[in-house]
Amino acid sequence: MDHRPQAWGRPRDDVYGAYDHSYFQNTGPRQATQAPIVTGTSVIAIKYKDGVVMAADNLASYGSLARFPDVKRLRVFLDSSVIGFSGDVSDMQFLDRHLTELSIDEAYEDPSSDNKGHLNAANLHKYLQKFLYKRRNDFDPLWNQLLIAGFDGDAKPYLASVDLRGTSFTSPSLATGFGSALAQPIMRRYAATEEDAAKLTREQAVEVVKECMKVLYYRDARSLDRYSIAVVTKEGVELKEDEQLEKQSWAFAERIKGYGTQTV
Repeated sequence: MDHRPQAWGRPRDDVYGAYDHSYFQNTGPRQATQAPIVTGTSVIAIKYKDGVVMAADNLASYGSLARFPDVKRLRVFLDSSVIGFSGDVSDMQFLDRHLTELSIDEAYEDPSSDNKGHLNAANLHKYLQKFLYKRRNDFDPLWNQLLIAGFDGDAKPYLASVDLRGTSFTSPSLATGFGSALAQPIMRRYAATEEDAAKLTREQAVEVVKECMKVLYYRDARSLDRYSIAVVTKEGVELKEDEQLEKQSWAFAERIKGYGTQTV
């Protein structure tokens, strides 16, 4: 066995033949990410009369392995907006660095604006939609779906979504991943329309989001019982990054039929 560091783990050339280094050739076409590897699951958000509440758990899964239990997926932008990331974590980190540079540029352009710059949540949503659509057209998409929460130019609560293809829309409540099937029906009971959302108080919105996080933990195998929650108001962003689900109960599992050994 050749014990030089560059050959560790390789069989001897005099026995098995020289290694074919053509596998390392880089003259082929440029390849981008084909599929996400380390991913985060659902992000959920709902409007209320004075702002927006958003939450996401702190788990990053390596395939089906719950590998990284302390990955924060909510980011504050200019202390006036929040971005929630689901999908590939490495692409999330790239976007986070890009948005940090953008926020620094915004703060320097207008130092008298109390570090909030000119980009409100509606502007940020439009910017990210164009950015992700451009990456999609380059055949090098960022494998994320984002939720953007804050206020628009009229100082009204704003909540929007954009995905890796640049598809974007707004709604009184939004969710990504399994949350679109499991959490959205719950949130729509309280905020099916903009008028319904305008009747919600902050306390009610927070309770709805916490209930949705509990349902996701029960039903989504890629979720965790520790999560981050952000409340966006006109005064700024209140972000808590290490919340714990409360009052869990698995009693409902006794009523689930069709899995495992059945007794009649």
